[in-house]
Amino acid sequence: MSHLRPLYTYMIKFAQLAKSATGIQGLDEITGGGIPKGRPTLICGDPGCGKTLFGMEFLVNGITKYNEPGVFVSFEELPKELIANTASLRFDLKKYCAKKKLVLEYVDLSPGDIEESGEYDLGGLFIRIENAIDSIGAKRVVIDTIEALFSSLHNVTILRAEVKRLFRFLKDKGVTTIITGERGVKMLTRQGLEEYISDCVILLDHRVTEQVSTRRLRVVKYRGTLHGTNEYPFLIDADGISVLPTTSITLDHKVSTERVSSGVPQLDEMMEGKGFYRGSSILMTGPAGTGKTSMAAHFARAAGLRNEKTIYFGFEESRSQLFRNMKSVGVDLARFEKKELLRVIATRPSYFGLEMHLLSIQKAIVEFDPDNVIIDPITTFVAANDQTQVRSMLMRLIDMLKARNITGYFTSLTPTDSKISSEEAKSDISSLIDTWILLRDLEYNGERDRGLYIIKSRGMGHSNQIREFEITQKGFNFFNPYLGVDGMLTGSARLAQAAGEKAATMLRKQTINHQNSAILRKRKALKLEIAAMQAELQAEEAEAQQKILEGMQREQRFIDDKVAMALSRRAKVVK
Repeated sequence: MSHLRPLYTYMIKFAQLAKSATGIQGLDEITGGGIPKGRPTLICGDPGCGKTLFGMEFLVNGITKYNEPGVFVSFEELPKELIANTASLRFDLKKYCAKKKLVLEYVDLSPGDIEESGEYDLGGLFIRIENAIDSIGAKRVVIDTIEALFSSLHNVTILRAEVKRLFRFLKDKGVTTIITGERGVKMLTRQGLEEYISDCVILLDHRVTEQVSTRRLRVVKYRGTLHGTNEYPFLIDADGISVLPTTSITLDHKVSTERVSSGVPQLDEMMEGKGFYRGSSILMTGPAGTGKTSMAAHFARAAGLRNEKTIYFGFEESRSQLFRNMKSVGVDLARFEKKELLRVIATRPSYFGLEMHLLSIQKAIVEFDPDNVIIDPITTFVAANDQTQVRSMLMRLIDMLKARNITGYFTSLTPTDSKISSEEAKSDISSLIDTWILLRDLEYNGERDRGLYIIKSRGMGHSNQIREFEITQKGFNFFNPYLGVDGMLTGSARLAQAAGEKAATMLRKQTINHQNSAILRKRKALKLEIAAMQAELQAEEAEAQQKILEGMQREQRFIDDKVAMALSRRAKVVK
C-alpha cells in the first residue's frame, strides 16, 4: 500500500486522537491510522454488506498483528457458527480461543427475554461483557448487532438512555469497540440514535448495478480527526477485507529518466530510438485486428529479455489462447512464464464489478511486485459500466502504477471509422496517458492495410509520420512512407510505386551506363586517333632526322673530298 502513504502522512500529521489500527488493508490509510482507541465505532449497512466480517477481522488482526486480545459478543450466531463461517477466510477462531486471545460470547435473546417494563436494566449484559473482557485482558470488543438487543423496545427515551449507558460502559472499560447495526429507512440505523453518540460511523454499502454487485465504504463521521470522506470500494475475498482509496491527495510521484524498449525496434526509432519512459503510462488504441495485443506481447517479451517481471491482465482471451496466438507472430510468452517473469490473469470483465477488478489487480500487483502491467483491453469495462466510473477506476489504477514506478501498458478498442476526437472520448483517459499510439486501418485502392502513428509522447521528441506495417511470423515489419498525389500510398499501391521507382532508377542507371559507354568509346577512339597521329608524327620526325643526317653526311663527305684533293695537290686547304 505504498501508493497510499501521501494520504496517510497528510492526515496523521493533523491527527491528535489516539487510534487503534484495524489492520484492514486501506482502511487505516483512509482514517489516518485506524478507528478511535478506547471508543465505540458504529459499522452500519444493509444485510450481507460485511458488517460481521468487518468486526471479526478487526479482532483477528488485533490478535495476530498487535497482540491485543478481543471479545466478540453475538446475539444471532452461535460460537460454532462463527467459527465455521470465518474458516473460509483462514481465521482459526478455535485456536485463538484456546490460547485465551479471543472470547466468543453468545447472548440468547429469545422473544420475551427483554420486556419494556419498569426499570429497564442491562446490568446483566454488562456483567457478562465485563467478565469476558477481564478473563483475557481484552483490548478490543465487537457487539453484533445492536438491533437484536433493542428489538423489543419501543420507548425512544428508554432506548436512548440504554444505548448511552452501553456506550459509556464500553468507554469506561477503555476498550476499542465496534458495534454493528442494520441500516434503517432514510437513516443510518433502524433507530437513528447510535450514529449520534458514536465517535466514528462507517457505512458499508452493497449495491447491484447492471447485474454486477459492488461494495463501497464511507466514513460518515469521525470525531476529533481528519479522514477520507469519499466512497471507497472494498473487496471481500479469501484474504479478508481490502479497501482502496480513490487516489492519493497529491501528485508527487517520482519519475524516471530511464527508457525501456517497446519490443518493436522500428517503433523505438520513432521515439528518439529509445522507447518509453520507465514508470510511464502507454495507451495503444485502434480498431479490431490492427495488432494491439501483438504489440503488447512484444512489449512483454522485451521486458522478459531484460529480466523484468510483467503481469498481463487479459479480458478477451484465455491464457492458453493468448500463448498460442502470439506464437504465430514470433512471441513465445510461455518461456517467460516458466521463468516467473510473466503472469497472465485472464477474466471476463462482467465477472466482477469495476471496484472488484481494481482491487483484484491491486492485490495481484502487491503479491507479484511487477515492473510492468498490461491491461488488454480497457474498453471491455465501458460496455457494462458508467463512463464516469470507468474513468475513475482507470485513474486510480494509473495513479497506483505511477506511485510504484510501474510501466502501465493499456490497449483500447476503437470503432473502425473513428476519428481522434471520438477515440479520445471513448477511452476518456487520454489526458492521463503519457504516450498515446494509434493503430489504424489504411484503406486505399480497395485494400486494407495497417498503419501506426504517435499522437503524443510526453517528455520526448517523436516522429509525426504515419508508418505502414505488417505482422509476420517474425513480428512487425515497418515500411518507409510513400506519398502519391492522393496522399499516403499503402499495399499494392505502395508496391507499384516502389516498383515504378525501382524501374525508373534502373532506367536512369541504364541511361547513365549507356552514356558512360559512349564516352568510353569516344575516349578510346580518341586515344587511338591520338596514338595514330603520334605514330605518324614520330615517323615524320624520324624521316626528317634521317634526311638531316644524310645531308650532314653528304656535306661531311664533300668536305672530306676537298681536303683529300687539296692534299693530293699540295695546295692550301680551304674549308
